[in-house]
Amino acid sequence: MKSNCLQNSKLYVVLLLCVGFFSLALDAASAQVNAADTIARQKSEITVKGDVSDADGPVIGAFVYEKTNKANGTMTDVDGRFILKVPDGAVLVVSCIGFETLEVRAVSGQDMRLLLKPDTSLLDEVVVVGFGVQKKVNMTGSVSVADQEAMKDRPVTSAAQALQGVVPGLQITSADGKLETNASINIRGNGTIGSGSSGSPLILIDGMEGDINAVNPQDIESISVLKDAASASIYGSRAPFGVILVTTKKGSQGKATVNYNNSFRFSNLVNRNHTMDSRAFALFFDDACVNTPGWGPHFSKETIEKIEQYQAGTLLNSKGVFDPLYTMDDIYGNGNWQDVPYHGGAWANTDWFSAIYKDYSFSMEHNVSVSGGSDKINYYFSANYLDNDGMLAWGEEGLKRYTLTGKFNADITEWMTLGFSHRWVRKDYVRPSSLTDDLYDDLGRQGWPVIPIYDPNGNIFDCPSPINGLENGGSDRTQPDRNYTQISLVARPVEGWDIHAEFNYQVYSDSRHWDTQKLYGYDVNGNAFEVSSESHVHEEYTRENFYNLNVYSNYERTIGKKNNFHFMLGFQTENMKQKTFGLQRDGILVSSLPEVDLTTGIGSDGNLVTPSVNGGRSEWDNAGFFGRVNYDYDSRYMIEANLRYDGTSRFRQNRRWIWLPSVSAGWNIANEKFWEDLTQVCGNLKLRASYGILGNQNIDNRYQTYRTLSIKPNNGEWLQNGAKPTTVGFPALISQLLTWEKIYNYNLGLDWGLFNGRLTGSFEYYIRDTKNMVGPSAELPNILGTDVPKTNNCDLRTHGWDFEISWKDYLSCGLSYGARFVLSDSRTKITRYANNPTNSIDTYIQGRYIDEIWGYETLGIAKTDEEYMDYLDMLDANYTAYHGTAPAEARLGMQSLGKDFAAGDVMYKDLNGDGVINGGDGTLNNLGDKKLLGSKQPRYMFSLDLNAAYKGFDLRVFFQGVGKRDYFQNHNYFWGADNDMWWMQALTPHEDYFRDENSWSVKEGYAETNYDSYYPRPVVSGGSKNRQVQSRYLQDASYIRLKNLQVGYTLPDRVTEKAGLKNVRVYFSGENLWTGSRLSKLFDPETIGSGKGGSAYPLSRTYSFGISVTL
Repeated sequence: MKSNCLQNSKLYVVLLLCVGFFSLALDAASAQVNAADTIARQKSEITVKGDVSDADGPVIGAFVYEKTNKANGTMTDVDGRFILKVPDGAVLVVSCIGFETLEVRAVSGQDMRLLLKPDTSLLDEVVVVGFGVQKKVNMTGSVSVADQEAMKDRPVTSAAQALQGVVPGLQITSADGKLETNASINIRGNGTIGSGSSGSPLILIDGMEGDINAVNPQDIESISVLKDAASASIYGSRAPFGVILVTTKKGSQGKATVNYNNSFRFSNLVNRNHTMDSRAFALFFDDACVNTPGWGPHFSKETIEKIEQYQAGTLLNSKGVFDPLYTMDDIYGNGNWQDVPYHGGAWANTDWFSAIYKDYSFSMEHNVSVSGGSDKINYYFSANYLDNDGMLAWGEEGLKRYTLTGKFNADITEWMTLGFSHRWVRKDYVRPSSLTDDLYDDLGRQGWPVIPIYDPNGNIFDCPSPINGLENGGSDRTQPDRNYTQISLVARPVEGWDIHAEFNYQVYSDSRHWDTQKLYGYDVNGNAFEVSSESHVHEEYTRENFYNLNVYSNYERTIGKKNNFHFMLGFQTENMKQKTFGLQRDGILVSSLPEVDLTTGIGSDGNLVTPSVNGGRSEWDNAGFFGRVNYDYDSRYMIEANLRYDGTSRFRQNRRWIWLPSVSAGWNIANEKFWEDLTQVCGNLKLRASYGILGNQNIDNRYQTYRTLSIKPNNGEWLQNGAKPTTVGFPALISQLLTWEKIYNYNLGLDWGLFNGRLTGSFEYYIRDTKNMVGPSAELPNILGTDVPKTNNCDLRTHGWDFEISWKDYLSCGLSYGARFVLSDSRTKITRYANNPTNSIDTYIQGRYIDEIWGYETLGIAKTDEEYMDYLDMLDANYTAYHGTAPAEARLGMQSLGKDFAAGDVMYKDLNGDGVINGGDGTLNNLGDKKLLGSKQPRYMFSLDLNAAYKGFDLRVFFQGVGKRDYFQNHNYFWGADNDMWWMQALTPHEDYFRDENSWSVKEGYAETNYDSYYPRPVVSGGSKNRQVQSRYLQDASYIRLKNLQVGYTLPDRVTEKAGLKNVRVYFSGENLWTGSRLSKLFDPETIGSGKGGSAYPLSRTYSFGISVTL
């Protein structure tokens, strides 16, 4: 077991002390400067007063402050007046939302008349869009923007995690808390159910396709999310389901700026489950066994007594003392403990779900950047290092990320600019080989609390043990490298005309090594013996080379001062080449040297094993011609048209090319003359609409229209010339007619801005029809002997809306504050599906929404045997009334679900009144007693972002959540009791099970009755009568989570300037600090669908602090 995070304690202490001493030094400097300032103020302080106005009169609520001491400020009153004491010669700053910031020299002895000008930057604000930028006020497509403030100082490992909940319609979910897990991303819900199709958005980093999980979050300047066809169609088939444009920082004219910032983080688990204590487990297990006809208790009273004594610390070993390692007896007398715990000979008290994790882990991140330039050249360089230890307490786990970025732009001539950038990202990830989803099945069913971690001799005990596999079963190491190189040339031959040429080259290489080691147990005498003889080494390598060339030209022309035109024409081509290979060989010679060339090739049975190999090459090409026309009349009426002609190598030659048009329009109502009297209240009101078609060819099979042979060397089950022959699989049926999926987008939006931009917001309604998705053909008779081919035969419709509203303002005390609320919703309905002619509820149904949950309506849990018999009699009465005759045998209305019914069993509603509880034939036309219970599609995704700043202090509180989601997790991890005793799981929530006076644990005096339990009585046989999909155990997976809490303090300029610094900020930031949910305590609302039955590597709660210093 690793020694928690103390293994690097010296390094961490030094780092923390360095930060502490630096902060103390700054505090001391601050104190000295404050003292000096106080003396200087007393000697030369003046009083200034005056009024602040604009063209329409006094400005109320303008913030007037001393430039070098923002804490010394005041707000203008209802007449626009202010009065303030400042040092002689000080510079005043006047700031007000909706106006340009004004700086003036303080003058005493007279009224200062300060005139503010409207902030035209709000009108000139530009947003990054496809192949350029557009003024926000003139945009007609659906584009949302997240700036660097949304990700600032978040203790996360990727930019995607920081974006969760920030942008309306952008859905980001984390499957689990593993260090290797990347968040899944989609825009506006499900886009496709096509076989092999991807509904993920296109992610471009500075115009080049990339991985948002690999980019350094601190390099990001802004992120634009293109959500409709009008905004995304310029990328054509590359972006059928939206685009995320990541723009990274670049240099600017001026003196070099150096920034260093760090983050030191401590994490624990958000939803750490716990195994029952061993006494509760023994009673739960015995009750389950006794509840099953023909079974008796598994744990004897003597064992339960030892369990109680061990927990009380009164169980004495043969020497007459209490020993925590004395947890088993050699009940078989064969010197081997391996089977003892499963037969009542162990009494440990192990919380397995807690034991495999640390109480906390330490991680850190360091970032340094340098930027600057002249009027001809600018540059930006950054380096980032992230080190995360992970939460596993056994084996080796960790993630290290290294990032280097360099950007350079130079004006070669007055009309030509050269740009070059390179970004390198490496991740080193290591985990135990056994850290897979299967671990969480084993953890529950093998992790009986009576089983100890260590045997009485102090060796790791294995019977089997999840911990032994984690600690000694080998490691899995992955090292992906990404190299991005971009070269651009921009020529501006005449005013209004520019030509762009961009070449992007990406190399992705991923090497992976894992080894599986033999596992050993120990007998009573401490002698080792094999408990798992599997031993092999696997090596795998993948390399991808991606080339992309973009050539496009823009031309702008204004006619008659009000008619503004923008034209763009371009060409784009992409090529991807991938090579992958791997091998695996058995028989590790030296456990500490798990290398392929140090293996024997001999399997666990002593026979030679042919090494397994895999490999392949693939390639694809895309090409596209595109154009865009923008027109606006006096910034009032806007229209935009896009057209793209795309081709791909993934279809046959006569089906490769497709036309993809889009059109959008906008009306800036606030710019109309009839609106002039309302501009003081509502300065921005814009209505916009769009329609467009996109094409999808993003499938995982790059050769889907060709029949492929599966060739497997040495795979035969017979011998030829003493060796197994090569086998060839029969190729599946294919359709040469496969072609593009088409996505039809409709979008209607309204944007507004009130009270000089204090209150802003937008609302959008959209429809997205995905047609001709690839799916299985209509059902054919089984005599065909193979699967039906895939064809373009499925359609779906996603519809929904996005809403956001924000407020920002200053108070008279100098407090600035803001709030932003985001809410979105989407639903997806199947509109065509050929492969379900019977309308089975087990797959997609034409005309129905996806992710629907069908099940029984629960009447309750019977509290007595008589109540259940009355229920069965009621079913018999229903049978008689429905069929006109009594059932052939009484009380068999539930026989399709199980047998041996009694108190503690679940009763279901007879919805169709036929006296028999069943699910019919599982189709819409014959549901039996099932009905629609809910949907696991997330609905009403929201976030609330609150922020404030006062005299150098800043605060951010960010909530994120899902307003409505149902989930039914029908797994033994949820139920605890299973039809097979060896698959039972026992966690603390399972203790709330039904017990009456006849329950074994109650009759023997160990437990109290529990008539109002959550769970039914446990059984280990007799069918799944209580484990049906039903209303009683439908989970409410909606939640609200305090995603981030951040408190910072920025030292005053007068302090940092005298220390030779531009800016110093210290901060605390917490992630996933609190969760509100009505879910079972077994689940986390974000990971309920992951792992095995919702049992997965938990998410982390992180506390971090750091400092940012700018020179």
